[in-house]
Amino acid sequence: MAVMERGRLWTDERLDDLNQRVDEGFKETREEFRALRGEMKGEFQAIRGEMKGELQAIRGEVKGEFRTIRGEMKGEFRTIRGEMKNESQAMRGEVKGESQAIRGDLGGQIAALHRMTFQLFAGMMVTLILGFGGMIVTLLVKF
Repeated sequence: MAVMERGRLWTDERLDDLNQRVDEGFKETREEFRALRGEMKGEFQAIRGEMKGELQAIRGEVKGEFRTIRGEMKGEFRTIRGEMKNESQAMRGEVKGESQAIRGDLGGQIAALHRMTFQLFAGMMVTLILGFGGMIVTLLVKF
């Protein structure tokens, strides 16, 4: 019997009205979703634009900082190169002075060695001459 009562309450016209209201509700919901999608799309595009601008600004700042750092490093390297060049030249001067002093010392020692060798040779020659002379005199005296 409950079925029959329902049948009286829900007539074809009332069901058609309900169907039309549901269709209109879905149509309104679709329109609202389209509008919401449009708003969201616009907001996302605005956010993307802001983020793109911020990222470009950051890139510019980073580039500027790197240029500054590169400039500072170049200056420091130039200073270091100059210091190293000066130190190398100073060391060359010291080495050159020391090597000249060593050459002078060696030259003096070699000259002294030559003199000593010459003196020894001359002494040996005199000894030989005197020895042979003595032997000749001795032989002559004996005979």
